[in-house]
Amino acid sequence: MADVNTASAAFLATIPSPDQGVWHIGPVPIRAYALCIIAGIIVAIWLGERRWVNRGGTKGTVIDVAVFAVPFGLVGGRLYHVITDNQLYFGEGKNPLNALKIWDGGLGIWGAIALGAVGALIACRRRGIPLPAMADALAPGIVIAQAIGRLGNYFNQELYGAHTDLPWGLEIYQRYNPTNPDDFLNGIAIGHVPLPDSPVHPTFLYELIWNLGVALLVIWADKKFRLGHGRVFALYVAGYTAGRFWIEMMRTDTANHILGLRVNVWTSILLFAAAIAYFVLAAKRGPREAPETLWSKDVPREDADSVESHAEVAAAPDTVRDSAADKATEDPKPDAEK
Repeated sequence: MADVNTASAAFLATIPSPDQGVWHIGPVPIRAYALCIIAGIIVAIWLGERRWVNRGGTKGTVIDVAVFAVPFGLVGGRLYHVITDNQLYFGEGKNPLNALKIWDGGLGIWGAIALGAVGALIACRRRGIPLPAMADALAPGIVIAQAIGRLGNYFNQELYGAHTDLPWGLEIYQRYNPTNPDDFLNGIAIGHVPLPDSPVHPTFLYELIWNLGVALLVIWADKKFRLGHGRVFALYVAGYTAGRFWIEMMRTDTANHILGLRVNVWTSILLFAAAIAYFVLAAKRGPREAPETLWSKDVPREDADSVESHAEVAAAPDTVRDSAADKATEDPKPDAEK
């Protein structure tokens, strides 16, 4: 009896997994993973737009950039995943067409960033604005979007670590799909039968929390030091890869290795070093980009002047903003007293 009570207490102290990650409305599947990706994109665009306008950029530019960057990024993210985990799609008994099934999960962030940057570059050149400044505005939103996307891994029961007895261990269950017994992703947990290693380290949750911390760090550093010329984005890359390094080492899912380390561990090491180098070298380019360099080339001059004034007030010290606000609310004096 004591053993049963102990087991029950241990179970209650763990984090349960969702019974399923896919629901159907008629023949249409609603996938939690896709919803999390979409929610992350929306948040990244919203925050990026606010930051871009506060820096002096033209309103609506981030949405225009996203029209190019998002589809490019999705393709790039899938390509990175397929290349680095090619054994899942190619070889004896594998169906290469499954590589196209992006809805089943599998996006590599660095492929998404790399090809997404190509799309963003195209959009920035069309608008006549610098890509590094746009990257700085988008950086916090991107890492928050990554955090939201990790919730999709929770619903898919993927990206977890080894067995743990810690209170926040994640319970993972056997899922059953009557139409395809090998398709666990689209199955449903019946009876909450735990997998052999359950409970496990919720490494997706570790990364989610780390990403939110990186977002706060980036926003704070940008506000305090007025970073520019891509240095905000470099700080995001360095912060994210520092966390991804140790979290990746905890994961137990199948991955390719180079010299005994997972491919994503090597990617994190190389990108961390590159980001730190860029952060230091870009400081030589001087202060943050002037607001007038962020105007879209198709914006009328009178609108650009309004954007510049808004950016100057937003960037000014609190005492200057307060003085401007006081001046704006003063009672107008008669012409004779001016």
